Amino acid sequence: MGFLGWIILGLIVGAIVKAIMPGKVGGGWVTSLVLGVVGAIVGGWIGDLLFGGGKMEFWNLGSWVLAIVGGLVVAGAYGAIKGRNKTT
Repeated sequence: MGFLGWIILGLIVGAIVKAIMPGKVGGGWVTSLVLGVVGAIVGGWIGDLLFGGGKMEFWNLGSWVLAIVGGLVVAGAYGAIKGRNKTT
């Protein structure tokens, strides 16, 4: 799957991450969608390293799982970093 495919998948994953982690990400839908895109690209990169660039296609369940896991990891890291910067 090409870079554009991971971006489109990432937008969908961003919405899924927002549904799974409501209130944890902060910044609203735009932030969630951007984090989903970054997470999908990171998930695709990790999948490429682990599986040697196997069959990573848009309609492949493995691609979706990698993208969702990558999105959750990136959103969790963003939430942890953003949470540290709060001054109350």
